Amino acid sequence: MASDPKTNPIPSVWARPKTAARVRPALSRSVIVSEAVLMLDAEGVEAVSMRKLGARLDAAATSLYRHVALKSELMELAVDEVLGEVTQPSADHPDWRAALTAFADSFRSTALRHPWLCTLLGQEGLAYLGPNLSTMNERLFSLFNTAGFPDPNGAINAIYSYAIGMVSTESAWLNTVTRSGQTEAEFLTRLHPDTSTTVSNTPDAVAIRDDSFTTGLNIVLDGLAHQLSH
Repeated sequence: MASDPKTNPIPSVWARPKTAARVRPALSRSVIVSEAVLMLDAEGVEAVSMRKLGARLDAAATSLYRHVALKSELMELAVDEVLGEVTQPSADHPDWRAALTAFADSFRSTALRHPWLCTLLGQEGLAYLGPNLSTMNERLFSLFNTAGFPDPNGAINAIYSYAIGMVSTESAWLNTVTRSGQTEAEFLTRLHPDTSTTVSNTPDAVAIRDDSFTTGLNIVLDGLAHQLSH
């Protein structure tokens, strides 16, 4: 006769409720790249290695090499992965300036979420374009071509150069602020005691960065508009 566990609670593995076992996701290129992006966000490019990534995935580094042959390939995949977060410009947008402004703002937001992106975009090893970057280039080319630009590729390079350059500088600034242990407003006030954009005399650091990016972008767009009119 079975005993009532309420009156006779004898410890037993069979009486213990089953706990959910940790299920390791099947190792695939997609899983590897997603984890690599998280690692890059948290630790930066130099800290990433196939061995450390394998440890995070509870897999041997040799298992990763079945899906990604080299660290440089992993970086290319990670770049294209996060570029998928950028809002793609519409090729038939009726206002090319508005389309480019939305694109540049989205690129900036993505690159600030992933501070390593601009660094890797500028590295020599990223010669082959992934699907997201290819689509982005095609959309930009179509937008400039439809708007009537004589040199769409030159216009694309101008937008990329501005966005990547500005965001690289901005990311470096934010990294310096983080290392200081101060808030951005505190750090800015210490550097520029007279800088103020609010009644409380505390600078709105985010608004200053936003305005700086928008001002520079408008100068680039003005230059492109001048090219279009001549």
